[in-house]
Amino acid sequence: MIVMFICHGNICRSPMAEFIFKDMIKQLGVSGDFLVESSATSREEIGNDMYPPAKRKLREKGVPFSKRAARQFAKEDYARFDYIFIMERYNFVNLCRIIRDDPEGKVHLITEFTSLGEDIADPWYSGNFDEAFDQIKEGCRGFLKHLGYDSDRLR
Repeated sequence: MIVMFICHGNICRSPMAEFIFKDMIKQLGVSGDFLVESSATSREEIGNDMYPPAKRKLREKGVPFSKRAARQFAKEDYARFDYIFIMERYNFVNLCRIIRDDPEGKVHLITEFTSLGEDIADPWYSGNFDEAFDQIKEGCRGFLKHLGYDSDRLR
């Protein structure tokens, strides 16, 4: 299964989601069943590594990550991915400028498989990396549960 996480700049929420999800599937022993990436709807941060406070939050929570370069989602990416998770509804507006439409219903709000059902506020502006981390983690856990994995045993 090929999964994409998307936010505005690909330096905070979507890379956090990428590494949180990778850590979860590793814990479950199913890393080989997934390809996981992240990208942006904008071009503003292309080539930049993850924002330092996002790295600090992952480190604090024991989630491994690696150096990466932000990239923008490309129109041809749509065909490649099975699930495309956005962090907020506004990301869908910007994503549609790239893909025009979601004819296969691949695009989902990250919190869709949770009781949250809300946007994940951008910690670049709010500074609240704790809340973003917790919401992203809950979204990833809910998605895994939706797929039939025992996500309750994850740390």
